[in-house]
Amino acid sequence: MVGRYVRTPIREESKEERDRGFGEVLEPFTQEEAVIEAQRCLQCAMPFCVQACPITQDCRGYIDLIAHRKFDEAAHLTVRDNPLATVLCKTCYHYCEEDCVMGERGNPIAIRHLKRAALEFGKADLPYVPSKSTLPERIAVVGGGPSGLMAAWELALRGYSVVVYEEHKFLGGQMDTIPKYHLQGYEQEKDLARFRNLGIRFEFGQKAGTDFTPEGLLQKGFAAVLLAVGAWDPRTLGIEGEHLPGVFYALSFLLAMNTGDTGLLGRKGRKVLVIGGGDVAMDAARSSLRLSSEGNVALAYRRGEKEMPAGEEELRDAEIEGLQFLYNRAPVRILGTEQVEGVVLQRTELGPPDGNGRRGVVTVAGSEETFPCDTVIIAAGERAEVKEMPKELGLKVTPHGWAEGAREDWMTDVPGVFACGGRSVVYAMGAGTRAAGAIDAYLSTRAGRPPTVRPDPLGAPSPAPLPSGYGGPSWRL
Repeated sequence: MVGRYVRTPIREESKEERDRGFGEVLEPFTQEEAVIEAQRCLQCAMPFCVQACPITQDCRGYIDLIAHRKFDEAAHLTVRDNPLATVLCKTCYHYCEEDCVMGERGNPIAIRHLKRAALEFGKADLPYVPSKSTLPERIAVVGGGPSGLMAAWELALRGYSVVVYEEHKFLGGQMDTIPKYHLQGYEQEKDLARFRNLGIRFEFGQKAGTDFTPEGLLQKGFAAVLLAVGAWDPRTLGIEGEHLPGVFYALSFLLAMNTGDTGLLGRKGRKVLVIGGGDVAMDAARSSLRLSSEGNVALAYRRGEKEMPAGEEELRDAEIEGLQFLYNRAPVRILGTEQVEGVVLQRTELGPPDGNGRRGVVTVAGSEETFPCDTVIIAAGERAEVKEMPKELGLKVTPHGWAEGAREDWMTDVPGVFACGGRSVVYAMGAGTRAAGAIDAYLSTRAGRPPTVRPDPLGAPSPAPLPSGYGGPSWRL
């Protein structure tokens, strides 16, 4: 039985291959490898993996189908409940694997990689059944990222007329900042193609608070508005020199890189310092390693390695690729006159816990040191841009930066206006799903009709049932 608890190896690019560019780091399973890995699954009566998924993806179901070599059926099951499946099979933080019982004695099932196998070996280019506006209400969704797209999908399938307002000229939100060593670029287009028959209208170049207000949309005849604006506004450090040429903020840096502006770090031998410790900081650092050939890239984080919020997979890959870690360092000021010349860092240590039990950070007197560099990328977190939003909404900005309605159903203080977001692509999708359900419940109650159940998007005569044994979510948004 020992073999059953050992994961089928997932091949990866070598360090030399990674040094040469932005090829995908993780290679797919072969069909036979996927079958062998799927056959490790115990098919638990209570699907802990499903309960850990923010969108209730029936991973237990598609794993069983793969184990029986039914790849077409596995792809069908995956796409039925997940319109962004091609993106998620490469970028999801696989919370399902964290709850897999196989992990108690060995390696959890490679669920995310098996989702990829289902889509790559099965017939995944399945068109959703064209939706029709069967309900009288129109709904505006503000934001074309994963939260907004998922909500629009859920609502359009139910029969609502949906218009998505997007500030940028593209859909995807922060999915467009994911480096190509995770996503090659075609994945989003493949997923978004499924939206074409759903009757959703997209309006680009429209920014909430500038080009329109949520209340204004209600006055135009929309029965409900969902704000799914994401967290794009970078948190600044507030230190001297932050304005200097050579200082970038991580999300705008990653977005520019993905849209072809490789001149950001095109010169050989650049010395880059990334400030931050989350997954966005990892993306910026690992991308800089690929862009600044023969250069030097370091990351400064004000806490220690054990406190790093970035995922273990990101940390391991960054170490393989040669990232230098400077733990327990806080930036004091950025040096330079016309260009970044270095950063003064001060050593830190953990202080007493705060009201939430998390230990604070205190600086060590007399420990300042200068780190020479010509480029600084700040990844200190982001917040939703809500300063232009009406104060009457009473928006709550979470510690992770996105805006929410203060009520349990995410409605704001203005009836009919909702707001939601999430800390990762799949959590944002889960938030969009929940918000769509809340909007439907609100409108159905006002109209005196029962809530609308989302139909099967692939045309089955009845809605998809929850997986047997499912007892409710074990996750919190």
